[in-house]
Amino acid sequence: MAALLEVRNLSVRYGKVEAVHDVSIEAGEGRIVTVIGPNGAGKTTLLGAIMGLLPAHGEIRYLGESVSGTDVEARVARGLVLVPEKRELFASMTVADNLALGAFSRRREGEAATRRTLDEVYQRFPRLLERRGQLAGTLSGGERQMLALGRALMGRPKLLMLDEPSLGLAPLIVREIFSIIVALRQSGVSILLVEQNARAALQVSDHGYVLETGDLVLSGPSAELAANPRVAATYLGQGAAA
Repeated sequence: MAALLEVRNLSVRYGKVEAVHDVSIEAGEGRIVTVIGPNGAGKTTLLGAIMGLLPAHGEIRYLGESVSGTDVEARVARGLVLVPEKRELFASMTVADNLALGAFSRRREGEAATRRTLDEVYQRFPRLLERRGQLAGTLSGGERQMLALGRALMGRPKLLMLDEPSLGLAPLIVREIFSIIVALRQSGVSILLVEQNARAALQVSDHGYVLETGDLVLSGPSAELAANPRVAATYLGQGAAA
């Protein structure tokens, strides 16, 4: 399976503190790859560096080419899109306007192409269609997450990076969000998923990495990680003998 994203020996510092140390991961085409770990492990920092939001040392290759020297806008234009942990919606703008901003990198393609994508997003998220004239700040938590996903999809991503998509959501909504993630993969979008809900993340993903205090400590097929006694005891709430 071809690798859309290859990260080699990536390190990120905040002053004298190294938040991510010598991390190497891959995200393959047509797959869901997850990075799990506790708070403060460096998961969000890792995504920020891949997206070009943070300075980093190491190599980041996307679609077979290095993007280490390119800015965020150039990465988005090539189909590398991040949905941040805090969603970062424009609360005082409508649902429709937030979605329109997601297509900014495709403005040269014309209105017809953007409209087709918008129709696809509304078909995937009927609640966004119902609330298209509503201010984003008045949406429920689950609806805000759907809007963040919909806005990202307006950019026609090849690789969608999701930072804690289940954060702050009720269990029923979490299940809905993860069902959407699986459906996105089935539609051809590859996904790099950072998630504290290790059980849900390992259930939907193909391959996983475990990050602890900035270091990669385990990796492998998700089913094998879920069966690993250390992962089960630490992240799945099971006894070490499980």
